[in-house]
Order: sequence, then structure tokens, then C-alpha cells
Amino acid sequence: MNFKLPLLLWGVLGCASIQAAGVGSPAPGCPVDSLAGGGIVDPAARAGQVVYLDFWASWCVPCAKSFPFLDQMHRDLKARGFEVIAINLDEERQDALGFLDKHPVGFTIGADPQGKCPRLYQVKGMPTSYLIDRKGQIREVHEGFKTGDAPALRARIESLLSEP
Repeated sequence: MNFKLPLLLWGVLGCASIQAAGVGSPAPGCPVDSLAGGGIVDPAARAGQVVYLDFWASWCVPCAKSFPFLDQMHRDLKARGFEVIAINLDEERQDALGFLDKHPVGFTIGADPQGKCPRLYQVKGMPTSYLIDRKGQIREVHEGFKTGDAPALRARIESLLSEP
């Protein structure tokens, strides 16, 4: 387990000058490299789509539980304008790739080993997810993941997909 990231997040969260990306605010732009390489991932550059932005790390046990659910939602709802973007925060790329070998997914994965995106979004723990509407506004922040969360999350996503 990498202890540098939790300490980094603790230090960032103590900084009062950073404003949290909260419900009702625009999703901050945060371009990062694709974990697969060869591209840039920016969750705020998906105008017209409903985005589920998920911050995760290889050592996060709830992340391993959430990935099958997120992948299924991505497959089921992509044609309606839904996208899952998961930003990995591991310092070592190989840690993230090892996690994905065990939990393969078809959605977009970005890599942010320097932790710039969690600073912008003021992530407090793993996983933390942001539900972003078609207009680029954060509609919900969800911390943690339990299997019992899945039906309510899916219902909120489907509700957003029904909005113009």
C-alpha cells in the first residue's frame, strides 16, 4: 500500500485556499494522461454526456468492488450518452495495471500519479466519485462504495440521462 498519497491528500485538504468542487459547481478541467498511453483524459471535456468521474487506487478495497458495477453501467448506458472516467492515483503505473489485470474494464482510465486532479476536486478518500451532468455541472459527490449503493446510483444516473 502506498502511504504517500494519503499523506499528500491530508496535506492538501488542510489547505484552506483551495475550493472544493462541490455539488452545483462546474466540473474543473483536469487533463491527465491515459493509463493506456497515447492520449489525454479530461472529465470536463465531455460536454453533452453524463459523466461518472471516479478517483481510485490499486490498494483501495472498495474500488475493487465498484469496478464491475461501473463497467456494467458503462456498457448498459453508453449509447444514451453515459461515460465512466476513472482516474488512478497510484504513483507506480504498474500497480494500476496489476489492478486492472484482476478487474478489467472497458471504460476510460486516466493516470494522475502527481495527484493534481484530487487537489482540484478535493478528494477525501478512495473511492470518491463525481456525477457530472450534460452541462458540465457536478450534481452529486459519492464517497466510498458498497454494493448496496449500486441501485440508487444507477437510478440517479438514469435520471440525469433523461434530462435534456
